[in-house]
Amino acid sequence: MVEESTVKLTEENFKNEVMKSDKKVLVDFWAPWCGPCKQVSPIVEELGEEHEEVKIGKVNVDENQNLAAEYGIMSIPTLIVFEDGEILNKQVGAASKERLESLIK
Repeated sequence: MVEESTVKLTEENFKNEVMKSDKKVLVDFWAPWCGPCKQVSPIVEELGEEHEEVKIGKVNVDENQNLAAEYGIMSIPTLIVFEDGEILNKQVGAASKERLESLIK
């Protein structure tokens, strides 16, 4: 479920929402059928609410296969932090809130 604090990212809006963003962007690559993605999703939402300085975006890899391929997404969830269009941090697989929070700091 994508909340208001989260931007639904697509191949069409990724460049504007992520690469041209004036703040850090935490991008969650996920799929609706993925169990670990469902575990991580509420944590990602919480981070979006608690850290207004960070934009949260979600990419459904089933609907955006070109984006998944472009960023070498082999397993999900994969979370990538972008800053100024560059990859700052990356987490593959489910992780604790503390671990995800450390990615965006």
